[in-house]
Amino acid sequence: MITLLERAEKTEDMTQDRALYNLRNIGIMAHIDAGKTTTTERILYLTGKIYRVGEVDDGTTAMDWMQQEQERGITITSASTACKWKDCNINIIDTPGHVDFTVEVERSLRILDGGIVIFCAVGGVEPQSETVWRQADSYKVPRMAYINKMDRTGADFFSVAKQIKDYLGVNSVLIQLPIGSEVDFKGIIDLVNNKAIIYKDEEGKDFDIIDIPQEYAEQARDYRHKLLEAVADIDESLMHNYIQDENSITSDEIKRALRQGVLELKITPVLCGSSLRNKGVELLMDAVCDYLPSPLDVPAVEGIDPRDGSVKKCKADKNEPFIALAFKIVSDPYVGKLTYFRVYSGLFESGTYVYNASKDKKERIGKIVKMHANKQEIVDTVYAGDIVAAVGLKETKTGDTICDEKNPIILESIHFPDPVLFMAIEPKAKQDQDKLGTVLKKIEEEDPSFRVRYDSDTGQTIISGMGELHLEVIVDRMEQEFNLKANTGKPEVAYKETIKRRASSVGKFVQQTGGHGQYGHVVFDVETGERGSGVIFESRIKGGVIPREFIPAIKEGVLEAARNGVLAGYPVTDIHVKLIDGSYHDVDSSEMAFKAAASIGLNDALRKGSSMLLEPVMNIEIIVPEDFLGDVIADYNSRRGKIESIKPRVNIQVVRGFVPLAETFGYATALRSLTQGRGTYIMEPAYYNEVPSFIAEKIVSLG
Repeated sequence: MITLLERAEKTEDMTQDRALYNLRNIGIMAHIDAGKTTTTERILYLTGKIYRVGEVDDGTTAMDWMQQEQERGITITSASTACKWKDCNINIIDTPGHVDFTVEVERSLRILDGGIVIFCAVGGVEPQSETVWRQADSYKVPRMAYINKMDRTGADFFSVAKQIKDYLGVNSVLIQLPIGSEVDFKGIIDLVNNKAIIYKDEEGKDFDIIDIPQEYAEQARDYRHKLLEAVADIDESLMHNYIQDENSITSDEIKRALRQGVLELKITPVLCGSSLRNKGVELLMDAVCDYLPSPLDVPAVEGIDPRDGSVKKCKADKNEPFIALAFKIVSDPYVGKLTYFRVYSGLFESGTYVYNASKDKKERIGKIVKMHANKQEIVDTVYAGDIVAAVGLKETKTGDTICDEKNPIILESIHFPDPVLFMAIEPKAKQDQDKLGTVLKKIEEEDPSFRVRYDSDTGQTIISGMGELHLEVIVDRMEQEFNLKANTGKPEVAYKETIKRRASSVGKFVQQTGGHGQYGHVVFDVETGERGSGVIFESRIKGGVIPREFIPAIKEGVLEAARNGVLAGYPVTDIHVKLIDGSYHDVDSSEMAFKAAASIGLNDALRKGSSMLLEPVMNIEIIVPEDFLGDVIADYNSRRGKIESIKPRVNIQVVRGFVPLAETFGYATALRSLTQGRGTYIMEPAYYNEVPSFIAEKIVSLG
């Protein structure tokens, strides 16, 4: 069997293939406050990218460069950087941990080859840990688990390792063991090389590599045996050696099998350390090079040829046609719009034209830059595997494919969740009304989970987002980055409407004036759809009952009518609209008439189908000291909350469940009051559910 490295050494263009083999595009993901940014800072320091280590608490990190990030001590936007470790060039994306900014994780995973998921040695597998893990599963991203904060009081490596296996349902394999924990955390046992690393100072700068201490020898022997069992299941040749004499298996053989297991998503290596103390970070970087994939290791990305609908594959090769995916837009105060993209194949030089296959437009890239957080390094040429940003792409949006015009292809775009919260906004100064529209448009272009609309009934501008913090940060950005102060209304829940039962309806639009009249007639069969399916339109017209050219107008009429339901004007979702009959007039029928008829028909179906309100329900985890558990649960139940589990940890209780978003306004203050400031919580959108009738009546009466 020829390895990828051997294949790279035998190719004609060895330099480029070797560079690709040694390239790692990785993301660092975790629950909030697990240590993502701290870990990234230590990596950049160790690799010589920065010369002074920044601290999250001090607001001095290189990756959290936004003013809001430094003030709040959290990551808000994913930041890209690059560094070199041993023979590997590593592109790193540090992602947010707060659920309000999960869209940043989503779009990062779409273009990454591998990932590190960080877990707190005290907190364990927390809600956002599970969310990012599932997101990585959906994109089939190979990853490793790193249990951080081993120096913290309450750190329990083996408990967290068990949670990773049990909660996430993965084949997690320990390749390291801690030597001590909490204040006594002083080293790491490397099970692959069968050695111990002992740190000689508090900051992890000095260490010795020694034989495993006698008091840990039996434990290390047991876990190394489990490691060998796991890799033997992956590699048949290792299985033979394992049965004959497991002591004959070399560390290189273990690494090779581990790498294969990671690439095939069959093994998740588990490492440990304390990034703040710089203990374990070098070993983590070694593991990135040893186990995470290069662009040559991942399956070729597939796309659709817009000319004939055929499926095409994108091979990671500079000699193939140029193909890249835009995954992020940023407004830069100096150069204007920056478009981040991942190159999947081919190469491209600055100053030349590209074809946006998603928009069917040609655009010129003026300048290409490699990013280090908000700092830029100009490059002339980019190759397959690169993650860069471009200046000059005016029409390109997040999720668009840019490619060679002679070889068009459209890659799968990026899915973003719908906002769950909205509020009205207006500028404090009347003369800033036009500026408000311009600024909101820029932010909407950057952030696909943020929406802006104008309510013609009230004359208000409405902004929507993923939570209170999300909208709060956007209002802050408007003031700090764009010098625009705004007044905002009270946040409101983004309800939706759907039908309870199947309904047949008729939409007829007939208008007679002096000249040509208007005539459109449609018959719909509308069924309830699956949760999250949105509005699906299907034409079942046969025999020319309605001419084919009017079908798109009917679909457009349905989708437009679905933006405002019949109960309280909320968007309609989860319905399957089938066009089954209708009629037309040779002279009076038009696209406008059928569009109006479709709108009338859908509204008729919503009324006949007993339209109902849906509300967003949140997945919530509450961490509360034992003494306050009773009061917290009583308050939680009063908010229509459902408890899934209550599990003890060290001196605390962890309550998990579901609660309607409408009942969570002001919960942070209430929880602090109930727990003397010691309780915390985090929540994320879970699903939409029917609003109880007594609450729906109030909402409809207000609407």
